[in-house]
Amino acid sequence: MTLVFFYGTLMGGFERPGRTRLDEQLRSIGRGWIPAALFDLGLYPAAIPASESRVWGEVHEMADPDLVLPALDEIEGYSVSEPLTSLYTREQIPVTLDDGRTVQAWVYFYNAPLGKAERIESGDYLQHLKVPRPA
Repeated sequence: MTLVFFYGTLMGGFERPGRTRLDEQLRSIGRGWIPAALFDLGLYPAAIPASESRVWGEVHEMADPDLVLPALDEIEGYSVSEPLTSLYTREQIPVTLDDGRTVQAWVYFYNAPLGKAERIESGDYLQHLKVPRPA
C-alpha cells in the first residue's frame, strides 16, 4: 500500500483540475498530521519540516503509484532529476492518523524562499481558509 499526504489545495474541498483527474486513483484513508510548519503563500500553502509543530491533512492510498506520483510531481513542481532546484521536494515520512496509528506516506515539502509568507499557526489549511471539510 503506497500512501500520499495532502495538506493544501489537493485536499478534498478544492477543485484542482490536476487532482480531479487523479480521483479514481486515490482512496481516502483519513485525516492525519505530519511534523511540519505551514505557511500561506497566497494561492496555496507551503509546509516545511519542523519537529515542534503539526500540519494537518488527508492521507490517500494510490491505486497505481507509478501513474499518480509523476502526475503529482508535475502539479507540485518537483523534478526527480533536479530535486534541489524543484519548487517542492517529495519525501516519504511518518504520518500520524487520527486514530493514533503511524503510516509512511509521500509528502511534498516547499523548497523555495518563504519571503513574508504568513505562518498558519493551526497547521490546518482548511480551517485557515474556513473551507468545510469534505464528508
